[in-house]
Amino acid sequence: MRGGAATTWLRSAGPAIPRPISMERLHRRSRRQAQLRALALVAPLCVFLLVMFAWPLATMLKRAVSNDEFGAVLYRTSASLLQWDGKGTPPENVYADLVADLRQANDEQKLGQVSSSLNFDWPGARPLVMKTVRLLSSAPEDGWKEKLISAAPDWGNPDLWALIKRLGQPYTSRHFLAALDLQQAADGSVQGVDVDKAIYRTLFLRTLWVSAAVAGLCLVLGYPVAALLARLPLRTSNLLMMLVLLPFWTSLLVRTTSWIVLLQGHGVINDILVSIGLVSDANRLPLIFNVTGTLIAMTHVLLPFMILPLYSVMKSIPPSYVRAALSLGASPVTAFRRVYLPQTIPGVLAGCLLVFVLAVGYYITPALVGGQSGQLISNVIAYHMQQSLNWGLAAALGSILLVGVLLVYWLFNRLTGGNGLRMG
Repeated sequence: MRGGAATTWLRSAGPAIPRPISMERLHRRSRRQAQLRALALVAPLCVFLLVMFAWPLATMLKRAVSNDEFGAVLYRTSASLLQWDGKGTPPENVYADLVADLRQANDEQKLGQVSSSLNFDWPGARPLVMKTVRLLSSAPEDGWKEKLISAAPDWGNPDLWALIKRLGQPYTSRHFLAALDLQQAADGSVQGVDVDKAIYRTLFLRTLWVSAAVAGLCLVLGYPVAALLARLPLRTSNLLMMLVLLPFWTSLLVRTTSWIVLLQGHGVINDILVSIGLVSDANRLPLIFNVTGTLIAMTHVLLPFMILPLYSVMKSIPPSYVRAALSLGASPVTAFRRVYLPQTIPGVLAGCLLVFVLAVGYYITPALVGGQSGQLISNVIAYHMQQSLNWGLAAALGSILLVGVLLVYWLFNRLTGGNGLRMG
């Protein structure tokens, strides 16, 4: 037996010897197992963010551009209007399809969806639809175009049919246009609404400047408090910090209603001012149910959110830096401006951003103490969600507000280079 054959026979007869595993392969396997364990740890958080954050945002964005309810009810009319060129009144078959759709919607109790969608852009559409439905029960089954126009002249208006044709599309931009005080004319052009109806841009601007003003007031009031807490001994600062955090343990509704008691015309603050002679009894200060009341109440509620980031940053600044500047001849103002203040900028930016973002979406406080002139955009969103049931417009307003907040965060990130904004 030759040597090669003998070796082959020995390998086949004896037990198989496992090949050695390289260190690189072991390292890849270990790293893959570590990545799987890390993924298993963060998977619940990812699922939570997906269900509680990403999915509601996607639903809101879809609701802002969706227009499927109207087209689902008047589906015959929407399909017929696709062949209409928009000139003059539609042909007879469109009116016949409208009658069939309205009858079916009346039987299925869906007329409210049609009239509400139309009434948003065409005032008087609700009684027009109801009048037309009552006519259907008594009119004969032919010549619907002439009968509808004679009974309600609006059915002969090409602008109304152009609106119905736009509403029949599955997606629409009218909610976003309305949220920006714009509207689409019958010819498809975009134009501004009447001055007496242009309210949303004013509310957006008011929300932005009120939020910025609240952030500024919180900074002015919270900076010295945070600096004092950072310099005091630990036992004393912990006690005072409990007083700062005390509002978190009190209901927001209770705190807001307390400000109503304090700021009203015959409240505590006005009574004190009258008693010491600063104001007369006939000229009490209007401190509630206006922008002033909104600023005061929101500043009180959001002040801890400014103090905490400032305190976290200030506590990490060694006091010896300022003492060294003073020992080298700098005045207290110069030592603060050139040594202490620059080191607190990350906490200032973090606190301002946190307070601003929270103030933009505030609802309860402006609703209770803001009155007509102190309402913010969040109150209008709540109104359309709960009372007018115009969810598309509410979703459009919320989407614009979300984009605005993201732009503010992006601006802060660009100004700080991504490194200066931190919570401590």
